[in-house]
Amino acid sequence: MTIDWANFTPWQSLLGGALIGLAAVVLLVINGRVFGVSGILSTSVFGGGQRGWRIAALIGVFAAPWLYLALGGQLPQANPRSIPVLIIAGLIVGFGSSLGSGCTSGHGVCGISRLSVRSIVATLSFMATGFLTVYIFRHLLGLV
Repeated sequence: MTIDWANFTPWQSLLGGALIGLAAVVLLVINGRVFGVSGILSTSVFGGGQRGWRIAALIGVFAAPWLYLALGGQLPQANPRSIPVLIIAGLIVGFGSSLGSGCTSGHGVCGISRLSVRSIVATLSFMATGFLTVYIFRHLLGLV
């Protein structure tokens, strides 16, 4: 493995991680809720109580990259994929989040910080599945 030093952004990554952690703490302190984006999205779309703060949180998640750009930041260039591949990938991730009763923000950020064994196991499962998927698609099948 090599590091792409030209696109290495440790300070932006640190700031982004700190902001995610701060958002999780603020939501927990003010609202008593865990910042799990898949759960927030699910209950906003399919119904659930207290939709106002959920929609505000989603607006923040989707507006953050635009705000970063407006402040002079640059987003990394992603490898373009076809729309059908992106839709299928999104559906698979959504199904996995539903199956795992949460996503990386809920389990990985909030659950691990609360030393939840369930969240630690879930996050290890997410990561192992991601590693295995990348290995299979990139190294065995040569598709990516």
